[in-house]
Amino acid sequence: MTEVVAALIWRGDRFLACQRPAHKARGLLWEFVGGKVEPGETGEAALIRECREELDVTVSVGEVFMDVTHEYPDLTVHLKVYHAVIEEGEPKLLEHYDLRWLTKDEIDDYPFCPADVDILERLRAL
Repeated sequence: MTEVVAALIWRGDRFLACQRPAHKARGLLWEFVGGKVEPGETGEAALIRECREELDVTVSVGEVFMDVTHEYPDLTVHLKVYHAVIEEGEPKLLEHYDLRWLTKDEIDDYPFCPADVDILERLRAL
């Protein structure tokens, strides 16, 4: 089981979605910014590190929005999604192919990673 964290970052009525690089597993699918939790690292610390590494922003991490477990053919992930706020910086494409601020109504226009399906359903219901 791989522990993974992700950030649900809002700007008004839009949330941040990032497109995975083409050369990685699940390439060009959309996801929430985040990544693997390193040994000895808290979920919150991992999320702060991942946001800095992938987007060059500093975030403050809030409450857990939800967590899901998903089995991919190559790995099983336990994904914990946190509410987060950008405290400093503007997102840059350091890791991802693209990024967008989406409304809930635009979710179906973007192919997201399978692990995010339940998260997106909950977002639609907000």
